[in-house]
Amino acid sequence: MKTVLVIEDEQQTRNVFVKCLTFEGFRAYGAGNGSEGIQLAQKYHPDLVVCDIMMPDMDGYSVLSTLRRSPLTAAIPLIFLTAKVTMADLRSGMELGADDYLTKPCTIEQFLSAITSRLKRHAEIATAIQSPPLSHPDGEATVPRSLDSVENNTIFPDCPKLARVFQFIENHYCDSINLSDVAKEVGYSPAYLTNLVQEETGLTIKRWIIERRMNQARLYLKTSDQPVRQIAAQVGYNDSSYFTRQFRQFHGVSPQVWRQASVTE
Repeated sequence: MKTVLVIEDEQQTRNVFVKCLTFEGFRAYGAGNGSEGIQLAQKYHPDLVVCDIMMPDMDGYSVLSTLRRSPLTAAIPLIFLTAKVTMADLRSGMELGADDYLTKPCTIEQFLSAITSRLKRHAEIATAIQSPPLSHPDGEATVPRSLDSVENNTIFPDCPKLARVFQFIENHYCDSINLSDVAKEVGYSPAYLTNLVQEETGLTIKRWIIERRMNQARLYLKTSDQPVRQIAAQVGYNDSSYFTRQFRQFHGVSPQVWRQASVTE
C-alpha cells in the first residue's frame, strides 16, 4: 500500500483529498501546515507528498527545500498545489526539485491521475538508472545511462567516419557549441553532417552534445556534493533552470532526485 502525505492548510480541501486517497486504497495522512507536514514526512516516509504552496507558517517552497536537504526525505516525489502558476513559480519549484504542479481548483480525477502517474514514474527511477530505455520520446535512439557508463565517460561509439566530430564535442561540450561549430571544424556543411551523423548513429549533433553534457552532469551528481547550479555551469549551461528542465526531460526526474537515487543505490 502506497502512502501519500497531503500538506494543505484549507481543512475542507485537505479532508476531501485524504478521504479520496483512502477510498482508492492509499494510506493517506493530512497536515494543516508546513511544519507539521515535515514532521509527518520524517515520521512516515511517504511515497509521495502533495503540498500547497501558499501556507501561513511556511510556504511550499520552504517545505520542499527542507525535505530535499534530508537524506531520509530527499528522494520523495512532491506535487505542488497552487491557485495559479506563473513562469517564476515553475522555475523556482523545478530548481528546488518539484515533480509536478496541480492548479486549484482541480477535479478528484486530475488529483488522483497526477499522483498515480508520478508514483509510477518514481517506481521506475532505479530501473531507469540501471537499465535505461532504448528510445527517447522524440524518436531518437538513446545512449545507455548505466552507472558504469557514467563513471567511464564512454558514450561515443567507435565510428572512424565521425572520430573528428566526437573528438571536437569531447573537447568543447562545456562550451556554447552547436551544429555549425562542429561542421566548420570538420569541414562539412551542416546539412551533410546532419545526414551523416543520423545515418551512422541515429542521433543528431545536438543530441550528442546534450548526451555528453548529461553524462558529465551525472558523474558530478554521483561523485560530488557540488550544488546543481555549479554543475550546470561546468557542463555548459549558463541557465541552471534550463539545465534542470533538460535533465528532467532526459531522465524523468530532477538532478536532485537522480543524485539521491544513485547515492541510495
